[in-house]
This record gives sequence, C-alpha cells and structure tokens, in this order.
Amino acid sequence: MAERKIVIPGESIVKGNDFLPGEGTEKRGEEIIALRYGLSEEVNRLVKVIPLSGVYQPRRGNVVIGKVENLTMNGWLIDVGTAETAFLPLAEVPRYVNKDALEEIMDIGDMVVAKIFGINKRGIDLSIKSRGLGKINEGLIIKVNPNKVPRVIGKEGSMINLIKNETGCNITVGQNGLIWIKGDKIENELYAKKAILFVTEKSFVSGLTEEIKKWFEKEKK
Repeated sequence: MAERKIVIPGESIVKGNDFLPGEGTEKRGEEIIALRYGLSEEVNRLVKVIPLSGVYQPRRGNVVIGKVENLTMNGWLIDVGTAETAFLPLAEVPRYVNKDALEEIMDIGDMVVAKIFGINKRGIDLSIKSRGLGKINEGLIIKVNPNKVPRVIGKEGSMINLIKNETGCNITVGQNGLIWIKGDKIENELYAKKAILFVTEKSFVSGLTEEIKKWFEKEKK
C-alpha cells in the first residue's frame, strides 16, 4: 500500500496479518480499520491515518508559534491554540530579565516562536532557549490546519526546503498550524504564502512534491 488514500472511520485499509495498526487505526480480525477521517499511510508494515481536519494536539519537543496573552510575576501566558494554557517561565529565556519589566522582552499581543518542553496538569511549559526561537519582529504569519503541517514540512523537510529555496524566504513552521515567513521583500513572503496554501489545498494528493515543482514552473512563466 504505497499509495496514500483518503479513508473514513470504519473503512478497511488493508487485509492480512503482515500489517500492524498505528495511530488512527485498529485491528479487527485480519483487517486494519480506520478510526478517523484522513490519509492512510503504510511505512514498514505499520499502517496509520494522518488526520485531515481537527485541532492541534500538543506534544513535548514541538515547535509552536503563539501570541502573548498576559504577563505574570514569573513569565508569560501564551496562546498556542490549545485548550490548555501555555506558559513561558522567566527561567526559559536565554538572557537576564528584569521581573518588573517583562514587557521589555515581550508584551501582550507579541508573537513568539517557542518549544514545548513539558506538558502537565497545569498546562504546557514553553522555552525560547534554543536557536531560532524567540519574539517575532517582522515578516508574515499565516495559519493552516495543524493536521496539514506534516504535508507542508514533507518527508525529512523536503517540501518546506523546496519552498524556501524557490522563494528565498526563511520559514518557521509551528506544529500548531501557525507559519512564520520572513523574506527580503514582501513579494517573496506572499509568494511563499501562496505556495504553502497550494500545498495545504492539495494535501490529499499523492506525489505532491512533483505537483508543487510544476506549480513553481508555471508561476515563473
């Protein structure tokens, strides 16, 4: 089953005892059945369904893009599009912070690229200590369906690297569906945005990398 295909809950994806059920599937007798609407995929005999719609499920290690909602004594409350509150503590900022002047680092309404380093009962803990993380000062931010993020990134980053090379933009993809595009010119940023939206619209197509290459050829003409 090399082809990705759209499946609906209850649909049989593959038959036979050679396959193992992965995320979004379950085994019933000899068949592996889809538990959700999405794209079926088989890698090394593991069958899973990549959802095509739904909300972002936070995971440790994810890079996310969020908006500063509030300032507390100990850090910033950040909206990353989850039901849980996300918190960036002072200790996870890579420079000295004056507790009385948090807004000098980030204020309400500012956008930030952060990494999830913990998930607990209180909510999500964020960090901006690694390279490429921190406050966003310029560029363009777009929102896509979080479940389409894997398609935008592509296998081992193939898709996003192609878009970066063709548009000359730096692009940071948040797992929560927010994408930051920064180019030398606004035209380049809008070109990258157009390419990303093309990918999300065609996310169910197999051979998508070839499709986007053709799209770039057309755009150049």
